[in-house]
Amino acid sequence: MLVDHRTYRIKPGKMQAHLDLYEQYGFGPQTRHLGKPLAYMFAESGELNTIVHIWVYEDAADRTRRRAAMAADQDWQNYLKKSADAGYLENQTTKLMIPAKFAPLAKP
Repeated sequence: MLVDHRTYRIKPGKMQAHLDLYEQYGFGPQTRHLGKPLAYMFAESGELNTIVHIWVYEDAADRTRRRAAMAADQDWQNYLKKSADAGYLENQTTKLMIPAKFAPLAKP
């Protein structure tokens, strides 16, 4: 199992606008290809203006295959353009992680 842990920093004051844009244009095509995320959360305290979402894959090949299909999807490309035009994102950090054998994750 491979876990894709992503953290996005959103410009201050733009969190709700970003979430609305993603919900309207990004969530559908993304989940169509990647399945439901294990988690999709935004910070209430600590490092504010951040979103964390976590996706689970069988392995690196599964991740590559599903993300390539998503990248080719016109609806996803439309979302990426709208997101870029809006300019809400400041940066992204991606960590590919493997669960420890004594604490396996259940597939979402």
